[in-house]
Formats: sequence, C-alpha cells, structure tokens
Amino acid sequence: MSQRILIVDDEELIRLLYEKELRQDGYEVDTACNGAEAVEKASQGDFGVIVLDIEMPDISGLEVLHKLRTAVPETPIILHSAYTTYKSDFQSWLADEYIVKSSDIAALKQKIEQLLEPR
Repeated sequence: MSQRILIVDDEELIRLLYEKELRQDGYEVDTACNGAEAVEKASQGDFGVIVLDIEMPDISGLEVLHKLRTAVPETPIILHSAYTTYKSDFQSWLADEYIVKSSDIAALKQKIEQLLEPR
C-alpha cells in the first residue's frame, strides 16, 4: 500500500502543520485546500490514506467523501473535523475513521499508521 497521504483542509496552517509532522514521520504528503482539488488529486494519485476536513467553504467534506468513494473506493478516508456533531451523521459512516481535531495530532498519526499497515 502506498505511503502517500492526502491532507484536505481549507485552513492553510492546518495543512502546513500536518504536512510537516507527517513528513518527519517518513510519509510522502500532498495537500488540497478544497473539495474539487481533493477529488482531482485523489483520482490522479496513488494515496494510501486521505485525511478529510468536513467544514470547507466550497463544498462540504461529506459531499467530497461521496465523490471520493466513487473515484477511489479502496482508499481509506479519515474524516477529521473540529465538530463532533457530524460523527452521528449517517453520511460520515462512509469514512473509515472519524477523529475530532485537537492540538495534539497523536491520535490522527496513530490512525494513519493503522490504516497504512498491510492487510
């Protein structure tokens, strides 16, 4: 499985932080700042996991999740949001994991590592 990770978040500082942290852990990281860019990059790239924000200005992360499931159905997707309310939304169940954003990204890193393990 590819060790490439796609980070999708409209907040530039979040993208930069995650990219830096994950690169230090040895991953190849690409980023997307909106839903359209995410679907385009995911369709063209071989990503081992996609980390997807929900609250984005152009299109909801849940809509992007549906598009990604069609475009790259086998790629694990982690919904990563500051809002816990989406966790009970049945649309979020299409994701492989749901992690609430925190200043400590250890939980996110752990889930990424688990999803990238050979099955």
